Amino acid sequence: MKADKDKVCRLLKTARGQIDGILKMIEQDRYCIDISNQVSATEAILRKANREILTAHMKSCVKEAFEKGNEDEKINELVELIEKMSK
Repeated sequence: MKADKDKVCRLLKTARGQIDGILKMIEQDRYCIDISNQVSATEAILRKANREILTAHMKSCVKEAFEKGNEDEKINELVELIEKMSK
């Protein structure tokens, strides 16, 4: 992985902490909207971590593939990923 590991790990640990908090909120029978807001916040952090990983991938792995002339494989990977993300 070419992304800033410290940054990605920090984001994922934050998301994990938020998920633990969400579970406690559910156990405490907290208000639905408050729980939903926390789920949305956690999703945003996960999207940010994924953006960090994908940006680094494009700047390193995809760029390298183009330099070596084997870009088709990396382009196909990105197309498949975009299809998964858009579902």
